[in-house]
Amino acid sequence: MDGSGKTTQMHRLAERLRSLGRTVLETAEPGGPPIARKIRRILLDSANQELSPTTEILLYFASRAQNVDQWIQPALGRGEIVLSDRFTDSSLVYQGVGRGLGIGTVSDLDRIACRGLKPDLTILVDVDAEASLARARSRNQAEPHCETRMDDQAIEFHLKVHQAYHALAAAEPGRVKLVDGRAGMDEIEREVWSIVSAHV
Repeated sequence: MDGSGKTTQMHRLAERLRSLGRTVLETAEPGGPPIARKIRRILLDSANQELSPTTEILLYFASRAQNVDQWIQPALGRGEIVLSDRFTDSSLVYQGVGRGLGIGTVSDLDRIACRGLKPDLTILVDVDAEASLARARSRNQAEPHCETRMDDQAIEFHLKVHQAYHALAAAEPGRVKLVDGRAGMDEIEREVWSIVSAHV
């Protein structure tokens, strides 16, 4: 969820892995390589409220495809660990459920853009929709920028997203792990590491 502290936790996890001698690629979605970051600006710009759900999901997967081709697959080929701040799971809940485009649509686009690439592990830093939105909007006021289009959506949209994340975690408990995002940053970091350390 937005405002959950997931980006901070990803950076902390990357540093811990590097301290153990592992090579780590950190990336974020939408974003990553320069072309994908240009697509990000369109997707998240608060001025682009008229962006249709279909255009939105196609742009997310265009950005993701560039990230997979240019950064993620080459890093995996070199034996590196890849940490991504969001991936297809986010499209599943935000566009598939939140926008009502359907899981099948997301799966079809994922087959084209990612060609079977799926995270070994997904960590959901869980905060409720109201807290998520409040944190994100507070962050946006403290650090003014134009990337607020998703944060500007109604609470009903964010409630659907939150419910969809929980449904995903229930459907794939071996891969999707829930961490309580209401805890302190250090406590969350310890919980994240207790999960990840079993995989490295």
